[in-house]
Amino acid sequence: MQIIPYLTFDGRCEEAFKFYEKCLNGKIEAIFAYGESPMAGQTPPGWEKKVMHARLNAGGMILMGSDAPPGRYQAPQGISVSLSVKDIPESERIFAELSANGNVQMAIQQTFWSARFAMFVDQFGIPWMVNCEQAAEAAAG
Repeated sequence: MQIIPYLTFDGRCEEAFKFYEKCLNGKIEAIFAYGESPMAGQTPPGWEKKVMHARLNAGGMILMGSDAPPGRYQAPQGISVSLSVKDIPESERIFAELSANGNVQMAIQQTFWSARFAMFVDQFGIPWMVNCEQAAEAAAG
């Protein structure tokens, strides 16, 4: 079994997934537009190129998403995508890139449980947490 976050966007899924591909050193494995689906004839005007389904693989971590149909988008609430990163420089790089043009709620910093931790909402409205797996004691050195 695998738990996979599935993100919904208000028409910006392709842009977001290209951004995540770059920030997470990942690879978009699939991206399908509404206009390419068997239901293409029922696609609202202007939504033919919007994303019906996308899949990104970043080091074995899978992230999926789509553009919500018109009038059905809801901003994420009560959930965050949490990234567990092995070292401090990589956690700081990912935080800097993913949080660019977003809303930082907690800048990346050492905590009592980890070497680095941060919370933010990215420019696409997706809440994230970055947590460095390295022990806080080792980072304090």
